[in-house]
Amino acid sequence: MTVAQTSPQRLLVTGAAGQIGSELVPALRGRYGRDNVVAGVYRGQPPSVLLEGPVERIDVMDLQGIALAVEKHRIDTVVHLAAILSAAGEEDPMQTWRVNTDGMLNVLEVAREARLRRVLFPSSIAVFGEGAPKDRTPQQTVLRPETMYGITKVVCEQLGNYYVHRFGLDVRGLRLPGIISSEAPPGGGTTDYAVAIFYEAVRGRPYTAFLKPDTMLPMMYMPDCIRAMIELLEADFSRLSHHCDFNVAGFSTSPRMLAAAIRRHYPEFEVRYEPDFRQDIADSWPNSLDDSVAREEWGWQHAYDLKATVKVMIERLSRRFELESPTDLGSDVPWQPKEET
Repeated sequence: MTVAQTSPQRLLVTGAAGQIGSELVPALRGRYGRDNVVAGVYRGQPPSVLLEGPVERIDVMDLQGIALAVEKHRIDTVVHLAAILSAAGEEDPMQTWRVNTDGMLNVLEVAREARLRRVLFPSSIAVFGEGAPKDRTPQQTVLRPETMYGITKVVCEQLGNYYVHRFGLDVRGLRLPGIISSEAPPGGGTTDYAVAIFYEAVRGRPYTAFLKPDTMLPMMYMPDCIRAMIELLEADFSRLSHHCDFNVAGFSTSPRMLAAAIRRHYPEFEVRYEPDFRQDIADSWPNSLDDSVAREEWGWQHAYDLKATVKVMIERLSRRFELESPTDLGSDVPWQPKEET
């Protein structure tokens, strides 16, 4: 197996308009140059932050379209973010299977045919399920997911490993926990409450959680997520014994714990609990992760704990709300996440 050790120079990011992509693309442009990172978006008007560099319409179901974009922009590295997430995925499991698995396979085939340097993709804690330890879930354990999203992520991990060992393609993946961000709404995940709760708190409104109060789940603040992806992208491949299944962790929290931390800033903040179908999904996931393999192989270390995350989230959302009009904020209706693939 021979894998190139060169650093990325021209990157394509699929699913760039999603929660992670809208923050990862600017970070990559700051690191590699504005014109060297192409934001691949599927539909709709791209966020303004993506328009500060090249943008391409990318349907990950269209292998030829991906190949043409790679050739047009002389891409050497693909960061493949496009996917349908856990809760949204249960509304249309067949489409979730097609987008997530066929999309991954198309990206890998283009990368193989074009001899690209590297493919990076996010996997998820959704790969775990019954039989895996709930506390400090190890990287190597039984994978028995209970959602179509989780099933597709297991398949993507295995596809990535196959292309590493069969074709010598440099493929890397990391299992992300729930991601908390103040910049973009999430796109249909089971951990969405951990973002929505801040919007309501800062607006001075009660929040209705769709999980039980003591549901523990691993979480990560977005800057840690972005840094983890860039650090793995740039890690020396020769030092990696694993490739597509790195656990990465930030901190674990529950709706009750998160609400209590927010009340240190907003003492009158109220939370109601009305669990829905997402509770069953959350119950199948870990309480916490063991990310020692990522720490050992490429030096991963999170920077934000629960207290620091809450403080910065409130500061940033407060500043945004002061600058934006009530119409921009949608203050007359409850906050709803948008869907992105």
